[in-house]
Amino acid sequence: MYNPNSFYEQVLLQESHEKIHLNSIRLISAGTANQSVLLYTDKGPLFLKSNFQDSPEMFHQEIKGLNLLRKNCPLQIPKTVGSGRLDNQNYLLIEWIEGGYPGADYWERLGHGLAEMHMATSPVFGLEDNNFISILPQSNLQHEKWVDFYINERLEPMLGKAFYEKTISKSFYKKFQLIYPKLEGHLPKEKPALLHGDLWSGNVIVNSQGQPCLIDPAVYYGHREMDLAFSKLFGGFEGRFYDAYHNIFPLEPGFSSRADIYNLYPLLVHLNLFGKSYLPGLKKIIKKYV
Repeated sequence: MYNPNSFYEQVLLQESHEKIHLNSIRLISAGTANQSVLLYTDKGPLFLKSNFQDSPEMFHQEIKGLNLLRKNCPLQIPKTVGSGRLDNQNYLLIEWIEGGYPGADYWERLGHGLAEMHMATSPVFGLEDNNFISILPQSNLQHEKWVDFYINERLEPMLGKAFYEKTISKSFYKKFQLIYPKLEGHLPKEKPALLHGDLWSGNVIVNSQGQPCLIDPAVYYGHREMDLAFSKLFGGFEGRFYDAYHNIFPLEPGFSSRADIYNLYPLLVHLNLFGKSYLPGLKKIIKKYV
């Protein structure tokens, strides 16, 4: 007789060093790519994310990203249990963070915590391993110059994918590339900073103590303004967050005018994930600079 919980029980058996009994499950989300569930066990609740993608290393890289953030960030980052693949299904098993309501100093703590995380640096831009942003491969080939990394490992791969899949025309593909020679003149030179990489409001949650926690990273060492620009793209971050960040790690003047340039990348990501509704936003930015 088919047991719908057998997959979850197999994951617990494979990843635990002690016998864990699964009491019940609760569906958290069921998107087009991943399914997320809360596993109630006799050892406490655990969060499980799974999918049927062809890339079994996807969640392994997410665990590495979470662990890297935890070493360098004062904010709460979920503790990792393990990842793997069972019956063509990939899974990620991590700590469950019980939710709550933002405390009075929530945005200040988030700003201070992100600033401290961005102080973690590397000799080069990129990362030793490639990883993913959502379900899309993310190249982290290392470069000494930020502009070279941004063009070759962020913009070009996503632009090329959109052209290959006929989401954009050849004329827009060529027009987009005209922005590349202009980037160095617009972007301030800074040391590589450890980035969350996918910093929008959905990837910042509130724990039961009312404090911010970071989830679902796409980490690499890049220009810290990438995270801050991404945080502005879909709203959800209050002004107190940016003030608190600036008090700890001030930005060069003119960040607001540069944010569009950094957001070319997440807009290309969303274009490839969700389709042409994100094309007008890209065209508006390119028209501004080309």
